Amino acid sequence: MVLLMETRVDISFQQLSRFDWQDYRSFYNHTHDHSVSGVLRIAPGVYSSQLDNHRDILVYLPPSYHRGDRHYPVLYMQDGQNLFDNVTSYAGEWGVDETMEELGHQEGIEAIVVGLPNAGVHRLDEYSPFRDKRLGGGRGDDYLRFMVETIKPQIDEEFRTLPERKYTGIMGSSMGGLISLYAFFEYPHVFGLVGIMSPSLWFAGGAIFDYIASTSYHTGKVYLDAGTREYGESQHGGLLHRATASRRYYASVRRLKGMLVRKGYRPLRDIMHVEERWAGHSESSWARRLPPAMRFLLTEAMRQTRG
Repeated sequence: MVLLMETRVDISFQQLSRFDWQDYRSFYNHTHDHSVSGVLRIAPGVYSSQLDNHRDILVYLPPSYHRGDRHYPVLYMQDGQNLFDNVTSYAGEWGVDETMEELGHQEGIEAIVVGLPNAGVHRLDEYSPFRDKRLGGGRGDDYLRFMVETIKPQIDEEFRTLPERKYTGIMGSSMGGLISLYAFFEYPHVFGLVGIMSPSLWFAGGAIFDYIASTSYHTGKVYLDAGTREYGESQHGGLLHRATASRRYYASVRRLKGMLVRKGYRPLRDIMHVEERWAGHSESSWARRLPPAMRFLLTEAMRQTRG
């Protein structure tokens, strides 16, 4: 567990330095292949003292951001290179910018979205709060300290955010979903919203289940989903038939939902569980489910900000 007192001390130290925010399109003006919608900022090469590495940080600003002085909810999303730009993506983008532009213009649902690109070959290390005997990992706590102690203070200082936990969310898919789930309970004073898409609950022998069982209930919104063919698009199903493996995958997500409901999260009000038929483990599947996820996580927060 992370002590709140220690976190505050580290945050004060990290606020001494500022990020070099640039316009995304200007940063990539040497090529015509990059394409994003709306207003996107990039801070190149941000250093993490917790992980001793660098990465770019991306920030999407909502449609009305430059038309007033409103403050906005913030979502911190994993695998940032896959969120906005097809050129930087691993296997296709989520279209977060297009989705948020449409929700903003048509439904008035707006938020600042912070994209944290993964660390490439070290992605599994950073997104795993537990160590797997075969796959390794286990640097999830360091990664979350980077997010909470280094990134969030800078975002709250540079942009017009609503910094309170009830307006602050974290979201990811696969291993990114696992670390987002863990962060929601490990940092209850920071995150009041969580989006968990196709989470890798199997990692480290399902250690996340024992962890969740040991945590206390705290108020918040939980979006949870999976497809019924999570292994259907993979060519590496192992010894198990992929359909059987997929059933085990979404069964584990059902198990998590049951645990959360018993902990006190009320279906449809506090927790939304989506099981998409025939959907695989892919960016296109997560992009398809993103609009309802954003509506569930942000609608109440937007209503509160408008009084």
